[in-house]
Amino acid sequence: MINRIMTGDCLDLLPAIADNSIHLFLSDIPYGINHADWDVLHNNSNSALLGQSPAQAGKSAFKRRGKPIRGWSAADRDIPREYQAWCTRWADLVYPKLKEGASLFVFGARRTLHRAIVALEDSGFLLKDILAWTKPHAYHRAQRLSVVLERRGLQADALRWQGWRLGNLAPMWEPVAWLFKPYHHTVTDAVLEGEVGAVNSAACATNGKLPGNVLDFWFEPDEPRLHETQKPVRLLEFLITLTTCPGHVVLDPFVGSGSTAIACHNLDRRCIGFEIDPATADRARQRLRTHQQA
Repeated sequence: MINRIMTGDCLDLLPAIADNSIHLFLSDIPYGINHADWDVLHNNSNSALLGQSPAQAGKSAFKRRGKPIRGWSAADRDIPREYQAWCTRWADLVYPKLKEGASLFVFGARRTLHRAIVALEDSGFLLKDILAWTKPHAYHRAQRLSVVLERRGLQADALRWQGWRLGNLAPMWEPVAWLFKPYHHTVTDAVLEGEVGAVNSAACATNGKLPGNVLDFWFEPDEPRLHETQKPVRLLEFLITLTTCPGHVVLDPFVGSGSTAIACHNLDRRCIGFEIDPATADRARQRLRTHQQA
C-alpha cells in the first residue's frame, strides 16, 4: 500500500493497514453538502438535487444545485445526522491505525465540519484546533432579491429590497479541523515512542515568526488542476512538515487528485492513498507518475 494510490472504498481498504502504523491522517474528505454525486452522502433524494436553475446553465462555477439549508421536506433535516454517521463509519476504522499522539487534519465545509468533528471525537480522537485556510478569491453567487421580485411582477417590493441578495457571503476561507489520537502518558513520551505529537515550528516559520492557525497558501501558476475541490500542494506540504518527519507514513483515504501523494513525494514522506472513483484514481496515479519522473 505504501506510496500507492489504490482504487476502492476506504471502508474496505482501511482494515488492511497495520494498527499503530500511521504518523499523520491528512485528507480533504467529502463535505456532505451535495456538491456533486460523490458528495451526496444521505439516503434522502429530491428531484431538484444536482439539477440546474436557468441562471446556472452554461456557467463554469455553480453548475449544480444543492439543497437549501432550510430544507424542502422533513427528511432533509436528517441529512446532517446521516453525514455524521457516514463519518463515524470510517473514523472508527482509522482510529486504531494511527500512532498515539498522531495528528489528524480534515478539510470541511463551514456548516458540516462540526458533524465530522463529533464523529471523530466519538471514535476516540480529541480536537486540538480549527485552522482557517484563506483564499485570494472564491466562487460566489448571491441572487439580487429585487430581480427575483421583478420576475414575479412585484415592482413595489422590488424597489423596497434594492441592494439585498439571496445567499451567503463570499466564502473566503475554509476550516481545517486538527485532531489527535490520545496518548497514555505525556506528549513528550509520545514523541519519544512514536515520533509524533510535537510540531516543527522552526521548519514552518514565516519571516522568523512561529506558524499560526491562519493558513495563507494558494496554487502555483503551473500546478495541475484535476479536481473541482482540489487543495494546493503547498498547503498540504505545510501541514505535513508541521507534524511529521522524513520517512513517516501519511494516510489519505479520500485522495482525489493525488495532491497529498505529491506533497509526500516532495517531502520524502510515504503515502497511503485511497480513491473510490476509478477515473479519478487513474488521473491521480498518472499525475503522481509524471511528477516522480520530472
